[in-house]
Amino acid sequence: MRTSEIQDPTSREAPSTKIQDPIRSHRGESASTFIIVLWIAFGLVSMAIYFAHSMSFELRAADNRVSGISAEQAIEGAARYVNYLLTTQVANNSNGFLPDPAFYLSEAVPVGDAHFWLIGRDTNNAIGPGQLSFGLVDEASKVNLNSASSNILAALMVSLPRANPDLALAILDWRDTNATGAYQTYYATRPQPYQCKNAAFETADELRLLYGADMDTLVGEDVNRNGVLDLNESDENHNGVLEPGVLEYVTVYSREPNTYSNGTARVSLRAVSTTGPLPTLLQNVLGTGRAQTILANLGLQQNTGAGRNGQAGRSGPPGRSGGGAGGSTGGQVSSPVTFTSPLHFFRQSKMTSDEFGQIANDITVTNGASIDGRINMNTASATVLASLPGLDSNPELAQTLVTYRQSNPDKLGSIAWVVDALGENNSSVLSALQATDCITAQSYQVTADVAALGPNGRGYRRIRFVFDTSDGTPKIIYRQDLTYLGWALGKEVRDNWLLAKTTR
Repeated sequence: MRTSEIQDPTSREAPSTKIQDPIRSHRGESASTFIIVLWIAFGLVSMAIYFAHSMSFELRAADNRVSGISAEQAIEGAARYVNYLLTTQVANNSNGFLPDPAFYLSEAVPVGDAHFWLIGRDTNNAIGPGQLSFGLVDEASKVNLNSASSNILAALMVSLPRANPDLALAILDWRDTNATGAYQTYYATRPQPYQCKNAAFETADELRLLYGADMDTLVGEDVNRNGVLDLNESDENHNGVLEPGVLEYVTVYSREPNTYSNGTARVSLRAVSTTGPLPTLLQNVLGTGRAQTILANLGLQQNTGAGRNGQAGRSGPPGRSGGGAGGSTGGQVSSPVTFTSPLHFFRQSKMTSDEFGQIANDITVTNGASIDGRINMNTASATVLASLPGLDSNPELAQTLVTYRQSNPDKLGSIAWVVDALGENNSSVLSALQATDCITAQSYQVTADVAALGPNGRGYRRIRFVFDTSDGTPKIIYRQDLTYLGWALGKEVRDNWLLAKTTR
């Protein structure tokens, strides 16, 4: 009995122990479940955040795609706008002269929610770190790779600190149809060998294939080719002045029509006599008395004893009124006189600048339907002007010309102003300049370097167009995507967009 009594308390304690173990187990299971739930919640929250970020990124990407499309459409709108400007020029009988920048839009022009800029050049000022210029760029302000003489090409290369002088010879060799390929050995040893072209350049970028044309030579410090020294571009001389490469100063597009709009040939100066279209032109425009004085200055003595009744006069060129006299039919007639250029004719004729301006578009020394590669004295930079005959040995006179045209914008209707600017004290320079027909006051090809931004300043795009009006109707003859060169609108445009975004 005592034993059972002793064992009863033990048997009472055993059930108590069995009740406590499930409680502890339940608490442990609850803690584990809570931790698992936390991890699941954390995972779900992480996934939600991940997909939220993914949606945000996709939204931004879609916004950028829409902005890019808007920018592309703005560029197309800019091309149509430039076409309209040039069409208006042609319709107003001003073809050959660039549209006045004061009368067209070129900066932050809205097209819907997008905007476009026409990246231009200020050829009257040295290229420095200043503000971007906006507007159309004259292709005739550059040296034509296909028609420039060896002297002009050599002078240009020497004037550029980053240019390889051998490049001038390589250009002549590349375009010469009769050349044997002086640099063919070099081209044959390239990683992908090729032949010397021995034909005309099709684009200025073709220079990349030539001997001596590394990228430092071609673009210089202007990596994005916008005409200014940007903050991300190397200023190796630490002078704050941009040193462009060769591509800044060359073209293949400068070409002028050598006929009137109806196809009639202009008056030739290759063999001028007292009879023929030139005396008729002078009489129709300036009158008989003044025409005779000019012919005398040219060394052509005209005997009008037979009178204008002895021979029917020849009709003047299109756009000129009156028939005028065809010249003398009796008396002594001087031998024909030949002129090498319109500038040569102007200096020898002793005409006034205003008189020459009235006939400048009616005369020529070139045969054929076009005149290729003349440099526009009204728009060429000092660097290009300094490569011209006579000026290449007197480069300081190039800046004299730039200063004159800045001060006298109303006197640039013809190349006569060059004589006024240089003066007869520089007669030897003028004589060298007039020896070839290499200068003009007109241009029929312009570049529209269009950069555009979509809504909110996104979707940057940039495309370069070249327009040609030499046939009387503007048309795009070249298109190049330059977006890959990066931002070209300068710091100010970017800051303005950021400020506008912050304000909103």
